Order: sequence, then C-alpha cells, then structure tokens
Amino acid sequence: MSDSPRPQTEAPRTIGYEPGTGSPRGLTRRGWTVAVSFVVVAALALVGGFVKVPYVSIGPGPTYDTLGDVNGQEVIEVEGTKTYPTSGQLRMTTVSINDEVTLFDALGRWVSGRYALAPRDEYFGPGQTQEDLERENKVMFQDSQSAAETAALRLLDKPVKVIAQEITRGAPADEVIQPGDRLWVVNGKDITAQEDVREALRGTKPGQTVSVTFQHEDEPKKTVDIELGKASDFGSDERPEGFLGLAPADRADVDFETTIHLEDVGGPSAGLIFALAIVDTLTPGEMEGDRTVAGTGAIDVKGNVQPIGGIPFKLIAAKEDGATTFLVPADNCAEARSNAPEGMELVKVETLEGAVEALEDLDAGRTPPRC
Repeated sequence: MSDSPRPQTEAPRTIGYEPGTGSPRGLTRRGWTVAVSFVVVAALALVGGFVKVPYVSIGPGPTYDTLGDVNGQEVIEVEGTKTYPTSGQLRMTTVSINDEVTLFDALGRWVSGRYALAPRDEYFGPGQTQEDLERENKVMFQDSQSAAETAALRLLDKPVKVIAQEITRGAPADEVIQPGDRLWVVNGKDITAQEDVREALRGTKPGQTVSVTFQHEDEPKKTVDIELGKASDFGSDERPEGFLGLAPADRADVDFETTIHLEDVGGPSAGLIFALAIVDTLTPGEMEGDRTVAGTGAIDVKGNVQPIGGIPFKLIAAKEDGATTFLVPADNCAEARSNAPEGMELVKVETLEGAVEALEDLDAGRTPPRC
C-alpha cells in the first residue's frame, strides 16, 4: 500500500442550486437586471403598440379622375342629353384622416415626413367617433355634388329652380312643406333664386301669416297660409322678421339627369372638380386637352370657389398620380406655393367660370392666372 494520501475529488458544481436542497438559488444581480429590462421593454411595446394617443394623422388620400371610371363605373354619368368624349384627366384630390393612432404609429408617421399630426379635438367634437365624422362628411359630399351640378348647369345657361333643402324640426313650415319641394311663391314674391325667399320675408313679423305656393314632386302646385314664428324659438339667430323654418337651395331645372358615382369619399372640397367635369362632359372639345389636371375647392351654387384644408397632402397625391397642373382656390395660394412639388404648375381660381377660362388658356398655350 502506498502511504501517499488519496487524491481529493472535487464535487461537480451545479450553478443556480443550493447544495443539498435540489432547488434553484435566487437570481443574480445581472439576472434581475435582464428580467426587469425585459418587463419594461414588453410594457413599452404594449403601450406603444396598442394605446391610442389623442392625435389624428393627416396625409395624402386617393385621387379620382372625374372624367373616367372607378371599378368600371363612370364617375359622372349624364343621361338624357348629348355628351362629348374627353381624353385628359380631371383628378379630384382627398386627404386621409386616421383616428386610430398609437404611440408607435404617431412616431413612425411623424418621422416619415409624409404625414402630420394634429390634436384630435381639432377634427372631432366631444364624444364624436370616426363613424360620426364619416357620416357628417358624406352629407357635405352630397351637398357639394348638388352645388357642383347647379353651378355647372347655371354656367351653361340652364334654367334653375328653388327647392326647400332643409326643414327645421317643429318650425312653422314643418309638416307642411317637405325637403325637396319646389318653392314657387312666398308672401307674394316669385321665387327664382334661393335668396328670393329671405327677401320675401323681409319686413314681416313673428305671428304674421304669409302664403306659400309650393309643389311636391309631380303633384299640382299647392298654396297654404303659414303663421311665422320667432327665429330664436327654434335655435336660429335672432332676427326681426318672421321665421318660416326652411333652408332654400338652387337646383338645375333640366330634363336630363346627372349622377355622380363615388363612394367612401367625404367633405365638400371636390365641388370645383365635379363642376368642371360636368361642364367638360356637356360641351364639345376638351378644356384640359390631354393633360392630367388635379385640383380642389368647395363651390357654391353660384360658382364661387371657396378655400379648403389639406393642400400640402393633396399636392403630394396629385403629383404621385401624374398631375402637372393643380387648380388652387385663391385663398389657398400662399400655402400651395410653399408646399408645391417640383414641376407642379399652380393655377389660381376664384370662380367656376375663371377655372374654365384658365383651362382653355392652358390648352391654347396662353398663361393662366398663377398662384
């Protein structure tokens, strides 16, 4: 036997376990740091990816050629009268507004430079949802179509009629006259333009009785006596004359039908382009030639072009869809100049007639009014 000592054998190490217990030891400081960091990152990801911020994102929306078709359906369809072919494009422009913005969405869109962020309450009223805003915008869009048609046909010297566009609930005219009824005579005055109704009531007093001659659809004309009310009793502005409770509107009085087929679009800013497309469709020749012209602007029944919002984004969308000329409401010119893409010609317009003349100038090689 050897007297040398038996070599000592070191027990194998088991990391994370307490000898004799078989259970893991507590996390090391580094382990805790990693674990806490993971929890913090996960929480931030949840907040950034799912929690909405009180902002909306605004950016370029789709454009539509009002002289063309969408999904096989003509955007502007005229039935019952002669129309003329066109080869150019008149593109209406839109802005996209997104209410479902998370923190990460907001950061990404802001960094892209393609979108802007704005406080939600600048676009939505208290308690108003995205669906509520879309419904409101669709009503404005429908009104803009009617105004565009009236302005276009008036420019073409077509006759105009006056209808009761809206009736105030509970007002004297309510349950007597219906929306869409044609107004012929109010208080002894022939009604040939919408402003004639207000003029006919000038000098009257609440409680006074006036006669109104109107026509419902194809029924015979009907004359009724209506006792005027007080405007403030029905939520309207205080005024000295009696209150009838209807909002008149000019409409074209023609024997053909113009229909605008475009869904999922809202707001009033397509009015100018719709009106131009109707004029171009009903007249020989092509105002825009073979150009791709885009534009924007609300329009009233007299053809006055009114300013709108979102010009920078509409210019981007127009450029991306091939437009080289953009029709700009006069009051939007300064903003358009500072945001115009390279190569985009900005044409200033104040009226529908002026817009038609500007396109004819372009087609003839003349210089139109510019921003």
